[in-house]
Amino acid sequence: MNNLQGKCVLITGGTMGIGLATGLAFARQGARVVLTHKWGTADEAALRERFAEEHLPEPKILQADASCESDTDALLAELKKEYNSVEVFVSNVSMALVTRSLEDYSKRSLFKSIEYSAWPFFAYTLRIRETFSRYPRYVIGLSSGGAEHFHSNYDFVAASKALMEVMCRYMNYRLFREDVRVNVVRARQVRTESLRATFGQDFENFLERANMKGDFIEPEEVANTILALCSGLMDGFSGQVLMVDRGGTFCDNLMRLYNEKECLEL
Repeated sequence: MNNLQGKCVLITGGTMGIGLATGLAFARQGARVVLTHKWGTADEAALRERFAEEHLPEPKILQADASCESDTDALLAELKKEYNSVEVFVSNVSMALVTRSLEDYSKRSLFKSIEYSAWPFFAYTLRIRETFSRYPRYVIGLSSGGAEHFHSNYDFVAASKALMEVMCRYMNYRLFREDVRVNVVRARQVRTESLRATFGQDFENFLERANMKGDFIEPEEVANTILALCSGLMDGFSGQVLMVDRGGTFCDNLMRLYNEKECLEL
């Protein structure tokens, strides 16, 4: 087992949803958790209280725009004052234009989505190596089912996540002889503010009417998957995209809806 006690775990976009759940999961193992956020998006007092409720090590909460190189440099310089290395890097930030038609497409918006949702997965990994003279032992990116299946309004997010998944495989090849494992974790629908902002407030109600209430994945399930990848028990697992869905993707189709039509309220 990998002893995470006192080791630095860096989670971008770690102040809510999956990022926060991941921070808590690592803190329960004694890790020193660093959570980043953009200006004005985090209630730091409430976050510290959340960790204190479980008597966990207090997280370091730092403002850093994942797309800004100077913010990245300042963040890592701050961490270098306390730590000799970053054990785990979790690239969780995602931002993209909600697209409802082809008229919403623009090169600038696509590039901005990539800049936030895919590029930090590589850029932070490289900057950590430059700052600490070694790569993180574990690099984890957060993707979604939208990279492989249609998600409404999700065009640019899906494109960015698909790019991250390709980068994961090639980064693993480039870093094959280094002591680093690079993986991506996908998840089905998770009840977060990002889900509501992308798909609308009624989406959760629709899934419940479609007898799919149990298909929601909890943030803690994704967090525990990430923790497992960094536990030492899965060190032969690298360059992979792991789907967290309880096997639900297999039966999420029209045939299942047809078989269960008498139970539906549609």
